[in-house]
Amino acid sequence: MNIPGASAFAALSRRIRTLIIGGVAFLVLLALALTMPVPYVVLTPGPTYNTLGADSQGNTIIVINGTKQNKTTGNLNMTTVDVTLQKQTVFDVFSAWLASDQVVVPRSSIYPPGESQHQVDTQNTQDFSESQDNAVAASSCELGYPHEFGVSSVLSSGPSYNKLKPADIFETLNGAKITTSKSLLTALSKISAGSTVQLGILREGKATTVSIKLAAPLKGRAGGSLGIEPGSVCQLPFAVDLGLGNQIGGPSAGMMFSLGIMDKVGKIDLTHGQFIAGTGTIDPSGNVGAIGGIQLKMIAARRAGATVFLAPAGNCSDVSGAIPKGLDVIKVDTLHHAVQDLQNLHAGKAVPHC
Repeated sequence: MNIPGASAFAALSRRIRTLIIGGVAFLVLLALALTMPVPYVVLTPGPTYNTLGADSQGNTIIVINGTKQNKTTGNLNMTTVDVTLQKQTVFDVFSAWLASDQVVVPRSSIYPPGESQHQVDTQNTQDFSESQDNAVAASSCELGYPHEFGVSSVLSSGPSYNKLKPADIFETLNGAKITTSKSLLTALSKISAGSTVQLGILREGKATTVSIKLAAPLKGRAGGSLGIEPGSVCQLPFAVDLGLGNQIGGPSAGMMFSLGIMDKVGKIDLTHGQFIAGTGTIDPSGNVGAIGGIQLKMIAARRAGATVFLAPAGNCSDVSGAIPKGLDVIKVDTLHHAVQDLQNLHAGKAVPHC
């Protein structure tokens, strides 16, 4: 017996079943897509550290031995960026894109192809250590200690790495007095690569001797090479020990380390009780270089309570339009200008902004 409308109902039921099955399949595929790992990492504002104080474990960040220290006030905070290490899904990345305080970047920009996470972390630790040495050297000259002939920089791939430091002052090479680049190059030209030399230096005001096995000569030169850049340097006549090496990496804390050293032992109060934060690489001559992640570092600084932020001049294009409310961002290109700008700010004078 035929029931009116039965065939139409059956056809409708098949369409409904097809839609339901299709919908379920779509939801399953969508769930898989959203939870599928993707080659991206998420950057977020990291912790800040007051170079005038202690870290989260209570360890003093800048330790001075051998001279009187000032009673400091205020803050000179270095800033950091956190990188998510766990694998990110499409959902994680999409959520981060929508957030105003997170940045999504290809994983390869943090961990280049062919390099393990351990290799990258090791390089970051090395860069941080070099930035500390540069900070000590730069602050030495800014504090007014005399210029002498010594180590301007050390090549990480050279034989002097981890043996010499920026601001080491030359005294002798195998007993012969060394006072200029000419006398150093003349002495090295007579010694073949592979030979071990005894280099007499001054470090932190104390004489010491370092044994170095010379590398191949530089192009156009005779004799072996130390793997350094010699030049005019200044040296603190006391010991400075900088911390945080096991907590952060990279070179971007250099400028803030220099300012922290100066505030602790110099004649100028750099903070006048203010909460100042900042970032920037530094070389032994005091030049401040651009860094990555400055937008997130400004957020981190403001959240920590900073009202003044020192930004490298090379980062001004990244700073524009991204300054958190309540943060005064000052543009700096050298350590000397950073010191002047902080004094002018306290005196109510004009300072350069990005």
